[in-house]
Parts: sequence; structure tokens; C-alpha cells
Amino acid sequence: MPETGWGPMENLFAAASKVCDSLNSSGWEVELNQPNLPVFAPDDEAKRLKKKAREENPEFEWRGDPWILLKDHLAIADVCQHLRDELGWEQIIDVTAMDFDAEDSDLCGVYQFLSLSLKARLTIEVRIPKDACQIPSVAKIYPGADWHEREAMEMFGITYEGHPDPRNILLPDAWEGFPLRKDYQFPDEYNGVSCK
Repeated sequence: MPETGWGPMENLFAAASKVCDSLNSSGWEVELNQPNLPVFAPDDEAKRLKKKAREENPEFEWRGDPWILLKDHLAIADVCQHLRDELGWEQIIDVTAMDFDAEDSDLCGVYQFLSLSLKARLTIEVRIPKDACQIPSVAKIYPGADWHEREAMEMFGITYEGHPDPRNILLPDAWEGFPLRKDYQFPDEYNGVSCK
């Protein structure tokens, strides 16, 4: 398997697999997702994928790092504590979200971790219901999550319960709505300034 900036991809796959096994054996239901394309694209891949996109119901293909889906989004703080204290994941490097479609009932919460001692990175995803958009804050476990959670609060409308300072950092306090949700309608203007 090819080398990346973090060494062989086998290292990332092995680290994700170890985390998945540990979380499952500790009682959290998780699912490991591994890419089904090689790390580096062959020369003719763009043509092949373009042709495949024309097929009816083509098989989903992706390349990149493996990721873990945590089935219970409310367990994220306990899982983070376990990652840090039991498995050696020293840093959180990102907390964000994705809204794949306005019709989806869930947002996808994304947590990315780094371990210099393990020489690996890790991604954990959770599904957060849009109609009850709350999840525990992990900022007390990983202080680096603080501003990332604040940004996701503003942009996606996620409430991080127990966050130490849930003030806006990007938008004015009076801003209405969540700009990175797919159903968001930008206002024509804000305080006399055009938003178009």
C-alpha cells in the first residue's frame, strides 16, 4: 500500500480498526468504514468514473481515510474520554458538521483526532437529528474543540450541551438561521448591507 504524509495507509487502517474494536468491546455500537478505491488515482480513473456515473444506481466508491460511525451521538463525550485516556489520541483537530440534503432528517457531526505517538489520524462521525439538534460538548475533554463547536453552533444550529462559552464568533448575535444548512435562505440584506 502506498505511502502518504503519515506513512503507509496500513497504519491508518490499523489505528481505525483498533479504535473500532475497543469501542465495540466497551459497549458503544460503532461501524468501521474503509475506502474501496486505492490511495492514489490511476491515470484513466476520471474517464472510468464519468462513465460509471451514467449507470443506474452505481456502486458508491471513495478514497481517503477510514472513518468510524458512532451510532449513539449522545455518547460522543464518553467516547472522546476513552479515546484520550485509554487509546492515546492526544489531540482533536476538528469538530464540524455536514448537511447532505435539505430533506435529510439528520446532520452529520464530524470529529477528527490526531495522535503523534501513534502517528495516525482518526475520524468519527455521528448522526444528529435536526429536530433535536443537541449533542454533548467535548471541549472539557479536548480544549481544542472549543472554537470548532462554536462555529458549528452558528453555521448548523447544533447545541453543544455543557459548552463553556457558546457565544457567536462569526455571525452577529442577531443573525437568524444557520447558513450552512441546505435549507437556509439568505436574507436580501442585513442592517442595510446587501447579502446577495
